[in-house]
Amino acid sequence: MGTLIYGFTTSVDGYIADAHGNIDWSDPSDELHQYWNDFERDTAMSFYGRRIYELMAGHWPAVHESADADPIAADFAAVWCNMPKVVFSSSLESVAWNSRLERGDPVEVVRRLKADTDGQLEVAGATLAAPIVRAGLVNEYRMVISPTAVGGGTSFFPTLPSWMPLQLLEHRAFPGGTVLLRYAPRDR
Repeated sequence: MGTLIYGFTTSVDGYIADAHGNIDWSDPSDELHQYWNDFERDTAMSFYGRRIYELMAGHWPAVHESADADPIAADFAAVWCNMPKVVFSSSLESVAWNSRLERGDPVEVVRRLKADTDGQLEVAGATLAAPIVRAGLVNEYRMVISPTAVGGGTSFFPTLPSWMPLQLLEHRAFPGGTVLLRYAPRDR
């Protein structure tokens, strides 16, 4: 059985994107970028919604093919392009870059693939993560807190039916005041 991780860079006020969908405020240091590279390298499968898949697919393959790319970005691009991905969409006709298209219920599909896949699994994007979080399928939350308040936008956590107690697994500081917090759900 796999371990499902939901991780993202968030603002100090808990948003992964501002009210306009902008994430430019979350520009990672080289050390943080390398952390995410290593995380993705260790990921057996990643789950994407349409919007974040299109954002990633519109950027990383070009970096992957660029001869003059920053080495850390080029490394991430290669890892991302080769990593197995499941993309949930009712509107996309096809996907590329070692991805497969899924039209089924995300909770049921993730539950099945989590049971059938060994290793680290990732859910990417708050919209896709919301029903998966509410279903209790996430084993670990990785929040990289950027020292920026954005005042509103897309929350890391969805609205929950009740409190979700968490246990701290790790905390780590990165250059520029960015902090990693890793949590696991705790039984009540």
